[in-house]
Amino acid sequence: MSGPGLVLSTYLNDHYAAAVAAAELARRMAAQRRGSSDAGEFSALAGEVADDARALRVILSELGVPVRRYKTVAAWLGEKVGRLKLNGRVRTPSPASPVVELDGLGMLITARAGVWRSLLTVARHDDRLDERELIELLGRADRQADTVRRLQARAAETAFGASEETVG
Repeated sequence: MSGPGLVLSTYLNDHYAAAVAAAELARRMAAQRRGSSDAGEFSALAGEVADDARALRVILSELGVPVRRYKTVAAWLGEKVGRLKLNGRVRTPSPASPVVELDGLGMLITARAGVWRSLLTVARHDDRLDERELIELLGRADRQADTVRRLQARAAETAFGASEETVG
């Protein structure tokens, strides 16, 4: 593969790796919030993010783009290593951890919306891609971003809203 095909292959593999990391992060966040008041939102979000990763994997297959396993494994490991961030606490997670994790998930969802937009451009010239499906995926990414913003605002209020400390 060379030229534009190689460029598209690299681009799609980078986004697929990010989608795998997003699915893993969303799944873990949903598992941590079982029984909470927002558990349903987290569970639905995790399911959709995983579905989107699978949809992108199908698109790679339809376009004949081989999955670069090393990128997928690196992204998966990166999500695991990201859990080890120093947070000033030894035994318990920081109240800021959900805020940071939702910030990251929001960025990954925004990036995935970008790949759907890019693929819509490709679909104009490549009938292997279904424009309606891509439009639906883009709409879902936009709704997911709204959900993450709502969840992030709640998490920030919990973590920082009642703080007696001042920044300075």
